[in-house]
Amino acid sequence: MKNLIRAEILLVVVLMILGSLLVLSASGTYSAEKFDNLYFLFKSHISKILIAIALLVITAMIPYDLYRKYSKHILVGTILLLAATLIFAPKIKGAARWIDLWIIQFQPSELAKIVLLMHLAVMIEKKGDLIRDFKNGFVFTLVWVFIVAGLILMQPNVSTTLLVIILSFTILYVGGAKFKHVLATSTVVGGIGVMFMMLFTHSRERVLSFINGAGSTGDINIQVKQAKIALGSGGFFGVGLGNSQQSNLFLPESYGDFIFSVLGEELGFLGALLVLFIYFSVFFIGVLIAKKAKDPFGQLLAYGLSFNIILSAFINAAVVTGMVPTTGITLPFISFGGTSIIVFCISIGLIISIGRYSQVQQQELIPVEV
Repeated sequence: MKNLIRAEILLVVVLMILGSLLVLSASGTYSAEKFDNLYFLFKSHISKILIAIALLVITAMIPYDLYRKYSKHILVGTILLLAATLIFAPKIKGAARWIDLWIIQFQPSELAKIVLLMHLAVMIEKKGDLIRDFKNGFVFTLVWVFIVAGLILMQPNVSTTLLVIILSFTILYVGGAKFKHVLATSTVVGGIGVMFMMLFTHSRERVLSFINGAGSTGDINIQVKQAKIALGSGGFFGVGLGNSQQSNLFLPESYGDFIFSVLGEELGFLGALLVLFIYFSVFFIGVLIAKKAKDPFGQLLAYGLSFNIILSAFINAAVVTGMVPTTGITLPFISFGGTSIIVFCISIGLIISIGRYSQVQQQELIPVEV
């Protein structure tokens, strides 16, 4: 278990170091133009990384059993925070998603993803075989899923809503829910999601531009067009770290959701493939830790958190390459942004906690020879 934990930490550190270098490269020109300081956004990113690492360490040291006891309280608090966001958060680009905490703008929907996974894992463990019964088990978990997803949808934040639903139904299925229940419910929810997607102007425009772009030789939008140019410019080996041309204000917000294109330009196809392999390795190690966990709660939580990381990474890469409509899903541990990197680091801290305390439990069970 120690080797798995060390490997997980090492891979995450590699991603954060690489992300810092890419943010420095991708944000330099924008920082100089807007803030008259080449390193303005880079310094901001580093400060958030330090906060994220501190929270990772703290979370890893707390016995994960404690979260089982207070998961419902934490989820209710998170729901209240989501509700407060709708009421008090200022609208940015037509959406109220961020709460200003002075030192950082916090996005509660990011936290809601992992807190919901945590409580679903608790419920599945408590329900046991009843999770296979729609009326007496499965339906009770849906109440929390719909409350969280509904509040996020009202911001509006369609992409995160869909991600929350995918993660929730995945952990329910892995936890023992019947496939027909998951399929039927997800089909209904998916239909409702598409309806709401077409109601909101920003999401409708993204979907229609994606369909129009996919159905012709045109481009989905300016960001995807410039992102593809960046990826194509990188070739197989890339142009080298710090040598990106697309980040010189050609690609809007290249340091954020579209940083994967700068990665592909500077490190090439080989570098982009290696980074995706690292994400897969983080997921695979998380699954191994989940298998070694001492209880269903630890197993499900470790799996759900690991799946969130790899799913977010591959969705981000799919957006940048024009395979799916544009979303606001960040590249884990690499994209610029406070809430994202903090929540993903907390996720890793939880996985490490599960690994550490499962190892302690296993050692206690080993008989001592006298």
